Amino acid sequence: MSDIKLVIGLGNPGQKYEQTRHNIGFLVMDRLAQIYGAQMANHLKWRAHLAKVPSSNAILMKPQTFMNESGQSVGAALRFYKWQPEQVLVVYDDVSLPFGALRFRMAGSAGGHNGIRSIIAHLGSDQFPRLKLGIGNAGQEEKTKAGASLTGHVLGKFSVDEQNQLENTLATAAEAVQFALSEGVESAANAFNTKKSN
Repeated sequence: MSDIKLVIGLGNPGQKYEQTRHNIGFLVMDRLAQIYGAQMANHLKWRAHLAKVPSSNAILMKPQTFMNESGQSVGAALRFYKWQPEQVLVVYDDVSLPFGALRFRMAGSAGGHNGIRSIIAHLGSDQFPRLKLGIGNAGQEEKTKAGASLTGHVLGKFSVDEQNQLENTLATAAEAVQFALSEGVESAANAFNTKKSN
């Protein structure tokens, strides 16, 4: 049985960042809310959009700070509910994984991701599970323009050619989070870390 109480999808707020690779965590939260028939509501005090998962009483969160301050919202929720870092599952983009790949990880460093770095700083711990979703990187993507920066790739929108793969990735990621909520993150890692969403 899972002890996950808070599922966080990372991204940047605002129309400018919608459908960008860096916001894939937001897209997964939107997909889960749709699956659960839950409505995301704005929580001003925590600067986050929240929805309750009916079947588990877990909470879905989309921090509405910018990415590099995501830990503010997460820290506020954990202090209020007196939850532990181990009860958090963070869903976010990873440039080191190929587009469509998913990897659960039980703990560890930020790996250069500003959102994870902020959460570690605000929780005072890196001992929380996460689900990393591959978005590839500017050097590996065949369709990325020559010389495009990694930042440009991460903040760029998914192309028309990527939409089918994105749909598969979101479906698989939502399934993986549901599995983690019902069976635990370690079981989800065993089931999904070898899978690709294509």
